[in-house]
Amino acid sequence: MFVGCLFAMLIATLPRVALIFAWLFSARWSQVWTNWFWPLMGFLFAPYTTIMYMLTWTSVSGIHGWDWMWVGMGVMLDAMKWAQIIVQRKEVPGYPAYAP
Repeated sequence: MFVGCLFAMLIATLPRVALIFAWLFSARWSQVWTNWFWPLMGFLFAPYTTIMYMLTWTSVSGIHGWDWMWVGMGVMLDAMKWAQIIVQRKEVPGYPAYAP
């Protein structure tokens, strides 16, 4: 049981750790993001989308063509994560919608 919880925590924190490393060690960060607001919102609410956007963005043309497929995959991963959080919350004893 402990290994499963550790694995779940690792999956939940890994994209945010990757964004922190990209911010600290990548020269690409300052090219992609011109301000601090969107990366912060991405870090808090949509880390997979933020990672995909940063990886597919080019300085010549931004994002075009099939690159949007990767950004869309990031959106889907973030939406699945938030949907799973909502479903799991209803299973917590004491939550108003809890029904054993």
